[in-house]
Amino acid sequence: MKTLLLPLIALSVLTIRAQEPTYHKDIAPIILTNCAPCHQPGEAAPFPLLTYEDVAKRASFIKKVVLSHYMPPWRADRTYTHFANERGLTDAQIALITRWVDNKGPEGKPADAPAARPPVPGTLYGRKPDLVLTATDSFHLQGDNGERFVIFKIPFELKDSANVEAIEFFCNNKKLIHHANYAIQAVPDPAIDIKSTVPYVNLTDDDRTKVDQYMPYRRIMSYYGGWIPGASYEYFPREFGWVMPKRGVILLTVHYAPSATDETSICGVNLFFKKTAITRVMKVVSFGSGGIGEQQIEPIFYIKAGTVQTFRLEVTNPSQDQSLLYVWPHMHLLGKEYKAYITTPNGDTIRLVHIPDWDFRWQEIYRFPHPIKVPVGSVIHIEGTYDNTTDNPANPNNPPKNVFSMGDMKTKDEMMTLMMGFLPYKEGDEKIDLQ
Repeated sequence: MKTLLLPLIALSVLTIRAQEPTYHKDIAPIILTNCAPCHQPGEAAPFPLLTYEDVAKRASFIKKVVLSHYMPPWRADRTYTHFANERGLTDAQIALITRWVDNKGPEGKPADAPAARPPVPGTLYGRKPDLVLTATDSFHLQGDNGERFVIFKIPFELKDSANVEAIEFFCNNKKLIHHANYAIQAVPDPAIDIKSTVPYVNLTDDDRTKVDQYMPYRRIMSYYGGWIPGASYEYFPREFGWVMPKRGVILLTVHYAPSATDETSICGVNLFFKKTAITRVMKVVSFGSGGIGEQQIEPIFYIKAGTVQTFRLEVTNPSQDQSLLYVWPHMHLLGKEYKAYITTPNGDTIRLVHIPDWDFRWQEIYRFPHPIKVPVGSVIHIEGTYDNTTDNPANPNNPPKNVFSMGDMKTKDEMMTLMMGFLPYKEGDEKIDLQ
């Protein structure tokens, strides 16, 4: 009997070993899908995760951050609201990575790799952009630990207008960027010169009146959006979106964070077009500091040193029923907790987003799986809690200082903002699948 059992035991051991996960067969699809979009050259992550060698040398660290759910980053409370673009690994994926690391990270055979789509260099969207518009001049940031606010003018003249499926900010040195906003301005009048005006205006160090030469462009805004650390791209599914005009300029406002060394950057936007018609035109509205209702924040948006304070804003939807596609909350380094929700005229509460542990490094545009109907007369509620004490490790001031934000709000200032992507409501919008 023992003689018969030994071969069976040996065969079982071999079978178990054969089933142990390998990089190319089991781990690469997870990493390339969930990690590599940010962990590649030119993106915000500090190191690449594109090859077996990239992943293997950081295997223990990867195991640690996925077990703790620190990575992939997703700060929104999943029990409060669900979103179409939620990031995260399943328990089975985390267990698979753990087994692979504990088994000393075997590479396996490259031929075993399933057909996983590798990331596309220069974009997080997953395919090459149809149009890349880049600032004509790079910007040299002085290493004096000072912040800069710069408006770049990017002119364009296309063969024809185009339906936009997605838009994405890019920069070859994203670590310098606090945030960026872009206004796509249509300039159909050929008598208005879009090329000979200055390529950018440094609002911090130059004469701010130089920006006046851009005023003729600010007549027809096709779209307004932007980027913040941790965000990806703005995406417009189905018949939703906006039209890229045939001729115009992009006014790209970039807030450069302080740097201790001289740095150079070149920025722009990637545009992705779709052949299907756009029958529902998107709009973006900004509430809170720097937007609608800024003066109505209660109490006055003044964060006293040594305190933890909560501020609130209520704004009423005054005109017509709207369909809400995404929300984009924003705070700075003192942010501790963020919540936004809607109360309707009949007393219902619509949850928008809750971030219980705010992290400035990981922000996002949160896209809903279905459009959310916002009836006319509904009240949009925004609540932001700020920790201006020494217990906040991200506090930029030591000792803490009073913070009152206005004008060009720097990193050491604060914001409580909610941007919303919406369009006029149509019957049945809330049943449309946006995933």
